[in-house]
Parts: sequence; structure tokens; C-alpha cells
Amino acid sequence: MSDEKQKPDISALRIDKSQRYDDRPRSKAWRYLAAAVVVAVIIISYFIFKKEIAPATSVQTATVTLITGSQAEASLVATGYVVAQRKAEVASKGTGRLEYLGFEEGDRVKANEIIAKLDNDDIQALLELAQANEMRAEADLENAQRQFRRQQGLDETGSTTTIELETAETAFKLAQAGLAAAQASTRAAQVDLDNTYIKAPFDGTILSKNADVGEIVAPFASSASSKGSVVTLADMNSLEVEADVAEANIQKVSVGQRCEIILDAYPDSPYPGFVKKIVPTADRSRATVLTKVAFEQKDSRVLPEMSARVNFFVNEDSARVMPTGEVLGIPGDAVTNRDGRKVVFRIDGEYVDEVEVTLGRKLGKVTEVLSGLSRGDRLVLSPPGKMKTGQKVETSP
Repeated sequence: MSDEKQKPDISALRIDKSQRYDDRPRSKAWRYLAAAVVVAVIIISYFIFKKEIAPATSVQTATVTLITGSQAEASLVATGYVVAQRKAEVASKGTGRLEYLGFEEGDRVKANEIIAKLDNDDIQALLELAQANEMRAEADLENAQRQFRRQQGLDETGSTTTIELETAETAFKLAQAGLAAAQASTRAAQVDLDNTYIKAPFDGTILSKNADVGEIVAPFASSASSKGSVVTLADMNSLEVEADVAEANIQKVSVGQRCEIILDAYPDSPYPGFVKKIVPTADRSRATVLTKVAFEQKDSRVLPEMSARVNFFVNEDSARVMPTGEVLGIPGDAVTNRDGRKVVFRIDGEYVDEVEVTLGRKLGKVTEVLSGLSRGDRLVLSPPGKMKTGQKVETSP
């Protein structure tokens, strides 16, 4: 009996299956964890995308280029082409089939040298006929002259009449006129024959051949199947550069001004020159004035129609003392001081990098760069005092 009183009564303990597990109060720790993750993501995103969302600074830019000292010192630079001032499309004054062509492109010819010949058998026959008529007229004149002198002698002795004397005199004058006409016909036939020989009008070089043997050559190319000229001839001693100078800069150019001519084909071999003529009219469509620049010295490499660049110098000292080799050059406005160092800000995409540079000579408005940069690098002009590496920029148009 005592043992039953000591045992606990567990019959009242029951599991209430009607109450679900989800109805119990939940812990709030997961909410704090999620909020912390969101804050962390925002902070990390800010540092990752800080550059992209930062406002860009508007800047002007310049490019590192290769220049010569004379180019940097030039007051004006213009482009143009080498042009022969003595150039001719050599053609025939007559019409005919081209029978002979004695020269090719690049050959040199002398003045009055025969370049080509047309088929001229018909004209040669006409010349021979004119010469025969001239011989006949000479014989008629000799006979008329003898008759006239005989009548003059008879008239002195009274053995002839006045009518016979006048008739002999008229016949003599007609014979003189006939000979003059025959001689003119001979000269005309000779000129026609000479026109079949195409000659060089001056000493020069054949630039192009415009017709071949067997083709019909006619003055002014009167038909679609005929050629107007046989060759193109140029005097290589008359080569000059014709450069187009903008109207706004023409006041910087004067006749006799020293220049430097740089052919695009030979950029490392500049030629000295001077302004020979400024054509007194402007091109309305391009707003330029044609300026002719003569070579002081030239060689066989200078050819017609080569493209060229002309550097116009303010004074003769610029043309004499400036260095000739190519160097890297940048505008002086691109260089600034940072802690006693010469630096520039190079553009890399949308951002800038501070680059320390070593500078050399000052070449006019351009400064030589010895180290730190490469050709084609883009730099910020007049960088703000607070500019630093990584700053976002946008270039001005």
C-alpha cells in the first residue's frame, strides 16, 4: 500500500494532436541575418560600381604624335600635290592612222624631236604634185620673161607694136603670179606633211602614252574612236607644289617665304623651298587660296602628282636651326606639376592615369617627350588641380 502512494500518477498526461507545430512562436534571428546580408550587398556594390556611378569630368584632349622640329616651329602647315608647270598633251594637227611611236613612259625627249608619225603617203603624193606644178610654173615664167625681153628689144628698134609689147608684159606678170601660187601650194603641202610628224614642244619626260600604233589620231578627238593626244609630256625641271591654304590663314603666307616640303612618299627627306606665287583668287567651294611653292633643291625621286605637306616658317632662322629628326611631341598645356614631378594624365577608356614624364626640348608650341608616353596616347589638356588616377572623364566634342 505504501508503494502505490509513492508512484506518480501519469494517467493525466496526454498528447494534444489537435495543436500543430507551426502554431508555435517563431524565432526572429533569421530576420536580422537577412537584413545584415542586404546591407553587406549594398556596401559591396557601392565600392564595386563606385566608378560607374561617379559623375564624369568634361575635358579636352590631345594625342601624342611624331613630329619634326621644323614642323613644330612652322607657322602654318598646308597640303598639296607636286605639279609640273610645263606640261602638254602632245597631239597632231592632222588626222590619220598612227604609224610610228618612238617613246615609252619615262623616256626623255628633246625639243623638236619626233615622237610619233602618222600615215602620210597621200600627203606625200600631194607634196610631190605641188612641187611638179612649181617646176612647171618656173618654166612658164622663164619663157614669159624671154618673150617680154625680146619685145622690149624690138620696141627699141621700132620693130614691134605697143600691143605686142603689152601682151608680153602681161604674160610675164601672170607667170610670176603662177609661180608664187605654185610655191604657196608647195609650202601648204609641206606643212600638211610636217603635221603628220608629232614633235616635242620642249625638253621633257614622257609621263603617259595615250595612243598606240594603228589607232586613228585626230585634232580635238573629233570622233569617239579617235585619240586627241599621243603622249603627255612634262618638264621635270618645272615641278612645284601647289598647296591649298585656307582663306583664314592666307595672311601668314607671303611671296619668297621660306618653306619645307615633305613628300608623303619620303617623310624622312624634307626639301627646302620658298613661296613662288600666290594665285590672286580663291576657291569659293573650298574657301582656299592656291599657293605655289618652288623647290630650292630636288632629285629624281620627286615626281608629278605626288602628295606633299608644306611647312611655312615665320622667319629664316626657323628653317635653319630646328632639328630634323622625328620626336614624340605633346602640347605644353598637357603637362602639370605634382609634388615636384612633371606629370600628364593619360586617358584609358573613361578614366585617367597619372603618368610621370621626362621632357626634352621645347619645339615651338610643342614639347618633346623623352620617356613615359607612346605615340597615339590621349592626354588631358589643362588638367584640373584635383584630378587624380581613376577619375572618370568625358571628352569634349
